[in-house]
Amino acid sequence: MKNLFLVFVLVFAAKFSAQSWKTDEQYIQRFAAYAVEEMEKYKIPASITLAQGLLETGGGQSRLAQQGNNHFGIKCKEDWTGKTMKHTDDAPNECFRVYDDPRQSYEDHSKFLAYRKYYVNLFKLDVKDYRGWAHGLKKAGYATNPRYAYILIDKIEKNKLYEFDRTNSKEVLYTVLKMYPGLEKDRIFMAQLDQSKASSKPVTVKVPYEQTSYATQQKKVEKIVSNAETLNTILIKSHPNGGKKFVIIPDDVDLQAISKKYGISESRLMKWNELDGSQLHKNDILFLEAKSSSGNTAKYKAQVGESMHDIAQKFGVKLSKLYSKNRMSYGQQPSAGQIIYLKSKKPRR
Repeated sequence: MKNLFLVFVLVFAAKFSAQSWKTDEQYIQRFAAYAVEEMEKYKIPASITLAQGLLETGGGQSRLAQQGNNHFGIKCKEDWTGKTMKHTDDAPNECFRVYDDPRQSYEDHSKFLAYRKYYVNLFKLDVKDYRGWAHGLKKAGYATNPRYAYILIDKIEKNKLYEFDRTNSKEVLYTVLKMYPGLEKDRIFMAQLDQSKASSKPVTVKVPYEQTSYATQQKKVEKIVSNAETLNTILIKSHPNGGKKFVIIPDDVDLQAISKKYGISESRLMKWNELDGSQLHKNDILFLEAKSSSGNTAKYKAQVGESMHDIAQKFGVKLSKLYSKNRMSYGQQPSAGQIIYLKSKKPRR
């Protein structure tokens, strides 16, 4: 069940990636599930976690959040062995942690509070006591702003974040829908809601009757179950280049299955991903919306065996734009070590 919930959380969180968190509401819709999951594991009010995330990132707009998936301004410290980035905060070019996924930032924030003696008294409070938590954080020295507690409380009450303190991982999507009823018209959101309801149920397999051997029939059953399980393991992710929604195909599967799963026509999927066939293979990258016109990094050195299509998918760039930027003819492939321009056009020699 825990794995199923994790799948659901990651899928739900990726849903709003294309909106780039332009408002507090979009940030809440995207990360509420993470906050509730952390509340269940560490007994930190989801409302507090979301309010801190909103405040620290400016509603998801901060450089740390956008480039480092760091939503709580956690600095490197001596025990950090992961990726880092320089950012000016209290002093110029301070070292901050960089995460592969925002979810890691949320869990690291929970551990930061749970494993430090300064905050031990907070965990004696009721998980629904967001006011007590807000004042306790200020008292423990979490922030220097004298109005920090009141700022958190204001964000919680303005956005009704206390509703997430009263829900759980199984009901969080219903809470989001209750708070934002307009999502009922959102096809992808409602599909995720349906998926979350079905995720705890066993897969029902209907096999058409045939007068054939038991071994043959058993292989057909296994194949159907295998395909169903493959689709259930696919997670929607947010690409670093503009937050575009994409999935990594876990095993060979037909495009039609992906089309049905997400309610997106095959023709659109083929257009967005510049596909010339409907068969998808293990580790293929498939975008669920149109890719960007430019990359999020300036250049890339092509690896052995990589095609222009591979690079376009890796960086979430339209294939036609990639060819144009590199002054290459459509269909021409890069050689190993060739510099591929992703943002600006390759200079003329």
